[in-house]
Amino acid sequence: MQKDIHPQYFPKAKATCVCGASYEVGSTAETIKVEICRACHPFFSGQDKVLDSAGRVERFKARRAKATTTGSKKIKKTKTASPPRPAKAG
Repeated sequence: MQKDIHPQYFPKAKATCVCGASYEVGSTAETIKVEICRACHPFFSGQDKVLDSAGRVERFKARRAKATTTGSKKIKKTKTASPPRPAKAG
């Protein structure tokens, strides 16, 4: 590595969330303040709510339930005979 071109690295930098949780991380900044972390993020905390005013989620769930109850019925396609091609003149 070249000397004097890299920023100082802090292996035990302190990252603090607005919810009060703090973590030790490696960073070039000595302290980091974040708005949301794994302790308060709705997806990771299990409090994720789906906002759906158009009813798309319910329609999707209904289609999915219908697809699983009907099973995988395959429609057998029959091959139709194509008309013979005219012979090339030549």
